[in-house]
Amino acid sequence: MRPAASGEAPVATKRPKDRKDRIALAGAELFCERGYHRVSVDEIAAVVGISGPAVYRHFPNKYAILVHATREVVGALLGATADPQATTAEGVLNEQLAALAGVAVGKRRVAGLYQWERRYLTPEHRREFAAILATLVGRLAGPLRELRPELTAGQADLLVNAALSAFGSVSTHRATATGTEHLLTRIAWTLLRADAPQSPPSEQTTPPTTAVRPSSRRELLLTEAIRLFHRHGYHAVAVEDIGRAAGMQASSVYRYFPSKADLLAAAYYRATDRLGGATTAAIAEATDPVDALHRVVHAYAAFAFAQSDLVAVYLAENNNLPDEDRHQLRGAQRSNVEEWVQLVVAVRPELPVADARVLVHAVLNVITDIGRLGRFDSAAGYDEQTARLALTVLQA
Repeated sequence: MRPAASGEAPVATKRPKDRKDRIALAGAELFCERGYHRVSVDEIAAVVGISGPAVYRHFPNKYAILVHATREVVGALLGATADPQATTAEGVLNEQLAALAGVAVGKRRVAGLYQWERRYLTPEHRREFAAILATLVGRLAGPLRELRPELTAGQADLLVNAALSAFGSVSTHRATATGTEHLLTRIAWTLLRADAPQSPPSEQTTPPTTAVRPSSRRELLLTEAIRLFHRHGYHAVAVEDIGRAAGMQASSVYRYFPSKADLLAAAYYRATDRLGGATTAAIAEATDPVDALHRVVHAYAAFAFAQSDLVAVYLAENNNLPDEDRHQLRGAQRSNVEEWVQLVVAVRPELPVADARVLVHAVLNVITDIGRLGRFDSAAGYDEQTARLALTVLQA
């Protein structure tokens, strides 16, 4: 109800019919920008322009907003691929890929829910969204196998997942290019036409574990913190959990790290240093830009497979870093990406720098997503196959 002028009766105002969707969108954007646990219901309400209690007329709690927003994202993906009008397999795929590119760009501010924030969903909701994504993969894999009958079902699914990863990569950065949707569609087609790796190692395969624990107490604490942050998420892990995993009292942890945030920052500095070192070494050993580009991609894949817990934390927990560390580390991350971008431009001088930047982010995302599909198991050369698949992105 809005205030009335003097002497007039109060004028009732209607609640917008789409207020629930506005709340979910505001929540999704804040979750992706700052992380689920760092956002309050009152902050979501402020973005929408309502009070905190008004949110509860639509959602019982913050978690319900996360579920609704995630459903909106995956629902948009399903909607984009429904009822294609083309009559050939290639035409169907072309329609679906173009539509998915539009969703990826249009929802890039909230697509992070699809990649990382869904970690906070309950097992029930994770199963729900896994089933939806399996339906999405099937919609593209069917016409792909018509187009490429030599592919096994597993290979077709893997290539489709790689294409979806390329679309999802736009949510991991802010780089833009002229005709980003068209570029993403080209990348997706390049991946679908690539030589398919063998299917990922079976999910029943138990990945190798490190039998030797670090002898240094500081190193042991950092190793266990990285493992727990990856498995449960930063906010679900307490200092006591890290100390227990390392065989120490919580009080002993503080002798090496003043806080849990310092442990997270140490993990990020480690990942940044090792990635930067791997990139520098790969370039130094190369004979020309083409060789250097191949080497840095393979070096990143080798690092992602060997240090999968560290890479997962590096990609997922940025929002939980202390502000000063976050600013410094983001600068280092951008510098590493720019090394790749300059190599891509050296190999393909006709390519605009902005396009090269989008390609590089797609390569990085494909390696981590396809690696995750195979549980980062390097058996039978799956790490090398993943690197070769990711390299095809640079031909788009």
